[in-house]
Amino acid sequence: MAKILVVDDEEHIRMLYAEELQDAGYEVITAEGGHGLIELIESEKPDLIILDIKLVDYNGLDLLQDIRQKFFDLPVILSTAYDTFKEDTKSLAADYYVVKSFDLTELKKKIAMALEAHQEGEE
Repeated sequence: MAKILVVDDEEHIRMLYAEELQDAGYEVITAEGGHGLIELIESEKPDLIILDIKLVDYNGLDLLQDIRQKFFDLPVILSTAYDTFKEDTKSLAADYYVVKSFDLTELKKKIAMALEAHQEGEE
C-alpha cells in the first residue's frame, strides 16, 4: 500500500484528501505546513507527496526545491487553487500539477501515474 503525504494549510482540504485517498486504498499522513517537513519525510518515508503551493508558513515552490535536493526521485504533485503557478519555472520540478477541486478524479489519476512511473524507475 502506497503512503501519501498531504501538505496543505487548510484543514478541510487535508481531511477531504485523507478520506478520499484512504477510501482509494492509500495510507495517508498529513502536514499543515513546511515546518519540519523534511524531517517528517525522513521518518515517514512517503511514496508520494501532494504539496499545496500557498502555505501560511512557507512557499510551496521553495519547499519543492528543498524536497528535490534531498529526495530527488520522490514523486511530488503540486496542488493549488490557482493555475497561474504553472508558469513558474520552479513548478517544473514537480511530477504533476493539479488545480484543487472537490472532485478528486484528476488528482487520483495523477497519483496513480506518478506512483507507476516511480516504480518503473526503480526496477
